[in-house]
Amino acid sequence: MLALSALAGCARAPQPVHSFAEGKPDKLSDWHLVEARDGRLVANTDVVPYDLNTPLFSDYAHKFRTVWMPKGTTAKYDAEGPFDFPVGTVLTKTFFYPKSGGDAKAVARSYDVSRDFAAGSANEALDLAKVRLVETRILVHREKGWEAIPYVWNATQTEAELARTGDAIPLELVDEVEPSNVAGDKSPAKAREAFTYVVPNENQCAGCHVTNVKAKAIEPLGPRARHLNRDYAYSSGSENQLAHWTRLGMLAGAPDATTAPRDADWHDPKAPVADRARAWLDVNCSMCHSPTGPANTTALDLRSANADLRRLGLCKPPVAAGRGTGDRLFDIVPGKPDDSILLYRVTSNEPGVMMPEMGRNTTHKEGVELIRDWIAATSGNCDA
Repeated sequence: MLALSALAGCARAPQPVHSFAEGKPDKLSDWHLVEARDGRLVANTDVVPYDLNTPLFSDYAHKFRTVWMPKGTTAKYDAEGPFDFPVGTVLTKTFFYPKSGGDAKAVARSYDVSRDFAAGSANEALDLAKVRLVETRILVHREKGWEAIPYVWNATQTEAELARTGDAIPLELVDEVEPSNVAGDKSPAKAREAFTYVVPNENQCAGCHVTNVKAKAIEPLGPRARHLNRDYAYSSGSENQLAHWTRLGMLAGAPDATTAPRDADWHDPKAPVADRARAWLDVNCSMCHSPTGPANTTALDLRSANADLRRLGLCKPPVAAGRGTGDRLFDIVPGKPDDSILLYRVTSNEPGVMMPEMGRNTTHKEGVELIRDWIAATSGNCDA
């Protein structure tokens, strides 16, 4: 697979000269961070791409993430929470799908993005003839704190425009692999699933990015030690991201990568199922389910570092009963995934039941199976 770092190796637009201390530009290209040029998505000079060990599920969208800091500034390392980024830092996250056929609404349900990128040279980039750009979210650190600004890509894929009130985009997921033709007849059509991709408005971003209910401030979620502690194939060569940021002067105080926290890759078959499941729950749920998060009253702590099995949900009854429990008695029943509230809620797409309660309109089938396998392999007895 060609790493997304190839996007940062293309011919580049004018260097960012500021991060807009105030105001909200009408066009994404005004930021000079990432933009579409000559049929490709281009990251600018000094804009550093990054990726996560396990990403948040967002209706099967792929994401290209970047960070830019004003020259001469440095972020301070934190082992658990977000890094202390300097004022002026801008994070971008571009959501995109591989195309499927000629229908503009049809996008591929796939985790292998190798076919979406040209292979070989660092001068090659994301080919917009092969992918559908949907939105780019800006998170900018201003004097008053972090601010989220959404941009939606136009139909011609030439520009992303400010969308303060969000958007709703009808799409159709198409499975990449056709069903097997066991009878020798004509192969059946690929499985398709219509859904509405929702771009959150500015206020809705706080639903995930406010992880401390007392502070009530937006903060970054992805660029944390346990998510970033992995190798990335930069155009200059593969390097651990924490080490790379440190070498560039972007990060101070980071330990050696071998001693820094690290979440597993959720779909790495070589990693233990428990580590993969905990990483999936961490990135998808712990922004709310932590001691400081909006769901702290549930006493459910889904951070990967939590070692309290009761607070993880094993044999823990819900704080409040109701249809969200599906008439189940415990968050996690060891060895019995179908009796567990947790599996019920991550499987559902029903408002008031589904978890996470925003950010998706489809079920992460592979993620659900991972959680199922983990619970099935968990030992214990709630009757004891």
